[in-house]
Amino acid sequence: MGTRSGQEQPADQAEPAYGFRRRLETVHRTDRRDPAANARGDEVVIDDRWRIVLRPDAGAVVRHAAADLSDYFSASMDLRLPIVEEAVTDGRAEAAGGPAIFVATASDIPGLLPAGIADRGYTVTIEPQRIVVCGATDRGAAQACYHLEDCMNLRGAPFLSPGTQTREPLFEPRMTHSGWGLDSFPDAYLNQIAHAGMDSILVFATGPDRTPDAFTHRQPSRHSPGQLCDFNELVDRCAGFGLDVYLYAYFHGARPVHPDDPEADAFFDRTYGALFEACPRAKGIVLVGESVEFPSLDPRTNGRLRLDPAPDGLPSDKPLPGWWPCADFPQWVTKVRDACRRYNAEAEVIFWTYNWGWAPEEDRLRLVESLPKDVVLQATFEMFEPVEHDGVRSVCVDYTASFVGPGRYFASEAAAANRRGMPLYSMVNTGGLTWDLGVVPYQPIPQRWSERHSAVLAAKRDWGLTGLMENHHYGWWPSFVSELAKWAYWAPSPDPEDLLAAIASRDFGAAAEDALAGWRLWSEAAGDHVPSDGDQYGPLRIGPAYPLTLFSRPALPVSDDAMFGDLIVQIPYEPDHHNTVPATANARRIRAEITALERMIGRWDAGVSCVDRAAAAAPAYRQEAAAELAGLGRFIGCCLRTALHTKQWWLLKAQLLVTADTAAAEALVAALCAVGEAEVANAEAAIPLVEADSRLGWEPSMEYIGDADHIRWKLAHLRHALDLEVPAYRTTLHI
Repeated sequence: MGTRSGQEQPADQAEPAYGFRRRLETVHRTDRRDPAANARGDEVVIDDRWRIVLRPDAGAVVRHAAADLSDYFSASMDLRLPIVEEAVTDGRAEAAGGPAIFVATASDIPGLLPAGIADRGYTVTIEPQRIVVCGATDRGAAQACYHLEDCMNLRGAPFLSPGTQTREPLFEPRMTHSGWGLDSFPDAYLNQIAHAGMDSILVFATGPDRTPDAFTHRQPSRHSPGQLCDFNELVDRCAGFGLDVYLYAYFHGARPVHPDDPEADAFFDRTYGALFEACPRAKGIVLVGESVEFPSLDPRTNGRLRLDPAPDGLPSDKPLPGWWPCADFPQWVTKVRDACRRYNAEAEVIFWTYNWGWAPEEDRLRLVESLPKDVVLQATFEMFEPVEHDGVRSVCVDYTASFVGPGRYFASEAAAANRRGMPLYSMVNTGGLTWDLGVVPYQPIPQRWSERHSAVLAAKRDWGLTGLMENHHYGWWPSFVSELAKWAYWAPSPDPEDLLAAIASRDFGAAAEDALAGWRLWSEAAGDHVPSDGDQYGPLRIGPAYPLTLFSRPALPVSDDAMFGDLIVQIPYEPDHHNTVPATANARRIRAEITALERMIGRWDAGVSCVDRAAAAAPAYRQEAAAELAGLGRFIGCCLRTALHTKQWWLLKAQLLVTADTAAAEALVAALCAVGEAEVANAEAAIPLVEADSRLGWEPSMEYIGDADHIRWKLAHLRHALDLEVPAYRTTLHI
């Protein structure tokens, strides 16, 4: 396999910033063909005699799929298959020009597909001299071509098992934010998304053709309109890959009005309606409380927007409307629906209850039962679930793999939607990443993800779950765990354990058992610790770049172009970043979390050892990919150790600041210094990992915030605390 850039470079040379995008844009990898593979039994062998055939009047999506398949054979299988145009009236007939792959749709070959199959469904027939891929629509034909690629990738050779199989997606839509850059979707990345079996992208919308910029949050008084993004051009490009576009409403500048206001119709038309007036082919709109606040009249709320000052200057014990299942939300949703459908009668209006899953069930269900039945209800799969561990009670915050799900919040609303016959979607994170870790591309915990897939499929069976949002603004990265999701979310699906064993064999050869053992340990470790808000907004968000502070309050350096930057990072660490939990309760919880993290790190490190062995023994043509996974595993270990050291540091510091006994203070200072030095070693060990892989330490909405420069910044502040602040404090204590 060539290097990421396609050019030779020294093994110890750091990957430049954003170099990971070259990997994201490499749809067809050159490390797919196993040079030692031999055909088995009756397998159909594709060689240079084969052609790819499509009709002369084939549509743009089919033409793209055929060209993509030809490129796949060239890049991944070292075969040159020409594309020819011929009449495709019966793909099962003998191909006059020799062996061929026919790319067609149901309209080309009537009667081949079963009635009622989904638009992206398809039938694939594999015979010794011909392969017919026939989609229900152009999109189905493209997915059929990608399925051939999946099968050959898994086999490691251009060998296919003969037979006929009809497959269709189990969920529509499957939505993803961008992992290339916030609201940025180059064609090659769109192609990756289509290959992964997803069918839609999400783009933030602050107005027609506008997405958030750095001022949207960090200078809210400026009321920035956001940066330009031509939504129609994006819809056009997505259509070429068989993808839809959903707009994620993100209105923070426009002053909202209540639905009862005499100006309400005009307001909703010039905000929500204007989106679809400017881009009528957008598939739908996602509405979430904190991003679409309105001045509710529900007396259980304070009726204000988040940034509005209280009229009397006093804090309120009532929630903000964006964070409560307001009684007037149904009126509000109806106004939004009507405004959007004035310009697109088929627009999906997706109402996401993310912000108030903590609220009493009766209040939440009363809202669900009052919503218009022709809007989509979306509930987060695992959030707000209470979990007991190590003698304390934790609650799953957004978003986590520590609990498989579904949570009670999701289950209650899903059941209510099902009773009403409302369409049901869920935020499930099965793109492969959660907020458990903030600056990594994905979590390599495949057995854990397979459990989540099974639970999501059960929700489809039990409550009619039909659509998925698979990540938030941390985006999606193609990996072996996204392969698992694709296979799981299409029917028929292979057994997940058999599939994972096949992936391990493909990627690690004779060392597959070590890889499987490592993945199993990592997957088990994912359930050992339930991250708190403080963890997710603290050390687990930026990893080894997170500073341990004594008295100083360092300001994290951030990019001027970042949407959030450091706004979603809390420094210094607080066990509850809202700072509402009494210190004694925090200390009790921290001790339990230290125990849980120590157990988690023990399992994770054991998994790292297994994967390191597997990577060292992987076949030569898979070495680079294996090393990349091993590096990711080691970096996650560094992130976990930073979280452990942060908790230990916080506990020792809290004890030190209230200790009057000189001997006890001396012991605490010594322990504090030991933790600090351990974190120095941990952070230093992370630097070569982030230098080797430019994706580590980066996140789309924060930009580079955990890279080598930020880790060195953290080390400088930690050295300041250890070398200057601790000695000064010892002097004040006369020790």
